[in-house]
Amino acid sequence: MTRRPGKGRRTIALKDRLTPVLISLVSVIIVFGAIVYFVGSAEQWPRIQSQFFSIEAMLEAAPSVGRGFLVSLQIWIISLVCIAIWALILAIFRAMGGPYFAPLRIFAILYVDLFRGLPALLLVLLFGFGIPALNLPGLPNNGLFWGGVALVLSYSAYATEVYRSGIEAVHEGQGMAAKALGLTQWQTLRYAILPQALRNVVPAMLNLVVALQKDVALLSVLGVRDAVREAQIYTARTFNYSSLVVAAILFLLATIPMARLTDYVARRDRQRRLQSAL
Repeated sequence: MTRRPGKGRRTIALKDRLTPVLISLVSVIIVFGAIVYFVGSAEQWPRIQSQFFSIEAMLEAAPSVGRGFLVSLQIWIISLVCIAIWALILAIFRAMGGPYFAPLRIFAILYVDLFRGLPALLLVLLFGFGIPALNLPGLPNNGLFWGGVALVLSYSAYATEVYRSGIEAVHEGQGMAAKALGLTQWQTLRYAILPQALRNVVPAMLNLVVALQKDVALLSVLGVRDAVREAQIYTARTFNYSSLVVAAILFLLATIPMARLTDYVARRDRQRRLQSAL
């Protein structure tokens, strides 16, 4: 009895694909099952469950925490736009050559060194409490505004380095060819370097997007009524910590899809690079 080669190859390929998935699934079930068993068998688990995982308390806190989470999302989106623009400007400063652009390059280097070396929480505290206390004329005294500015300044330093790595990853021949065509330094960046660099840095920038989405919660130290602050208010009123779990769930619902999108974009980018190399 003979077996058709095509059918055999399909059967083997299907088995090879399913076996790792089944092994991973069984492993996850065993590990998490063991964790649930040991935690659930602890003597203080009923007390912890009522304090942190009370369904009744979660449902009661969900509306206010949800409203606070919408505030967090608004801050996150506005900050993303500002970071993308400001970091790109700084990266262009660093990429411009020649003595006339030296002050811009030095400014960008000092900026990155300064704000990348300071913790984001420290910047939020300094800007959120310090600048409103100065009561400067013509500037807002809102802690939320200055806390958002602190996040933008901090994350722009990291995003600038991501942009710069993308610019430096573009082959030097691209810039030389553009200059041979008579393009100026700015035109070379605009039409030859930046389009390729921006495409190269998308996966890394998405990682910063996910990190920023979590760090927006730092603004709660300024009294901003975001998801974390609303959860803290509920906890202070009821002495129940289930509201913090609600806030954690909302952040997970927002960050996990972004993380999977980052993995997908990174995978597509690797495939594109492999195809272009062949």
